[in-house]
Amino acid sequence: MLVSQKCQYAVRATFELAKRYGNGPVRIADIAEAQAIPVRFLEVILNQLKQGGFVLSHRGSRGGYLLARPPAELTVGDIIRFIEGPLGPVICAMGSSKSDCRLYGECVFLPMWERVRAAISGVYDQTTFQSLVEMDALRTEEHALSYSI
Repeated sequence: MLVSQKCQYAVRATFELAKRYGNGPVRIADIAEAQAIPVRFLEVILNQLKQGGFVLSHRGSRGGYLLARPPAELTVGDIIRFIEGPLGPVICAMGSSKSDCRLYGECVFLPMWERVRAAISGVYDQTTFQSLVEMDALRTEEHALSYSI
């Protein structure tokens, strides 16, 4: 399953809000700049995430967007499923009906496809935005210059 560009933008925007969680609303321009997302796409994506209950918005000169719940309670899987729909490599592994495939129930590949779906879902569902923020902080520390002698 390929993750669409729109979904990547949604995950990156959510990540940026997670990085700034607890510091008040974040302006669209700041999210766009930090995550290299075109503003016109970001506006649409943030509106969609707002409708899904993932982000809140505040109007005004100090307005912007913020996460609706703590980053530790929000997974990458939540955002991907909301934007893309069910996760799975093929339709039959996502619980489709028998009528969708002539081989359903007798297909030697179905158990493999189901394992792939479970593996993908496991990675996305076990990755919280808080864990990504923590990994980013460690990565940033490792790349920080040291001027000590």
